[in-house]
Amino acid sequence: MPFSFFSSFLRRERKAEPMQKPPSRQRPAVALDNTQLDLPFEHAPVFSAPAQAPLRGEVPPSPAAPPVVKPLRDGERLRRITLGARALDYRLKRSSRRTIGFCIDGTGLSITAPRWVTIADIESAIGDKQNWIFKKLTEWQTRVEQRALPRIEWKDGAEFPYLGKTVRVTIGVGASTLTFDPETNALKLALPALADAQQIKDRVQGWLQSESKRIFGERLAVYAQKLGVEFRAYALSSALTRWGSCSSDGKIRLNWRLIHFPLSIIDYVVAHELAHLREMNHSPRFWQTVESIFPEFREARHTLKHHPPDLLPAL
Repeated sequence: MPFSFFSSFLRRERKAEPMQKPPSRQRPAVALDNTQLDLPFEHAPVFSAPAQAPLRGEVPPSPAAPPVVKPLRDGERLRRITLGARALDYRLKRSSRRTIGFCIDGTGLSITAPRWVTIADIESAIGDKQNWIFKKLTEWQTRVEQRALPRIEWKDGAEFPYLGKTVRVTIGVGASTLTFDPETNALKLALPALADAQQIKDRVQGWLQSESKRIFGERLAVYAQKLGVEFRAYALSSALTRWGSCSSDGKIRLNWRLIHFPLSIIDYVVAHELAHLREMNHSPRFWQTVESIFPEFREARHTLKHHPPDLLPAL
């Protein structure tokens, strides 16, 4: 599957089911949120672990790299706990939920806890789950390092991936606001030569999203007919952890950034979501349904597993 510029360009969290509030003397339940790297969907179960069961996972030999710093949100407090020789910063927010929720992403560890749970209980829970916490922090740091992508310099001659090919931006005043030449893969923007980077970026992103809406709609129609199903509606999403979702009432959402991939990858995600209209699960029957309309799904699935949305060009 040719990726040309796209592949070389790429080289360089969700709550568990709430549990009932335990008696005041009982340790509160813990819900772990885990961003999945495969092809997560909104109706699929997220990773969670029993409140009292230790999680498997080897503690890395060195401390996780410091997370990206972002301002505290309303109600959040920044705290620090020492675990052995390591200091761990985390963000704590109180809420009306009945469990202690752990969420790890590129900004580090965030915890949402019931208002009635003591700091001692929260930090005891952190200690119980420290293997999982440090393992996931290290995974995120690795992803950040892998995302050392060349930044797009938005100017005349800028390049970005579209349907697996390299598209070059050209700037010039013309009769049309925007023109795409599929023969030369040139996207001409009717902007003055001194247009600033934000103007160029906004025009390109707007075009990519409109192309996503058009192309995804066409592919949904093709594969819905193949499978003999009907979807109620579809919309674009900009999720950082999901390629798509399908609800039981027939509404489909597709990540607009799929437009960077070759059409075969888009077709796989489309086929995957439509198959959920038959099987709202990931059972063997579900994958047989996907294969019935998209036999090459394994290769496409492998590609997406190794190119999650947060490794795509940052627009």
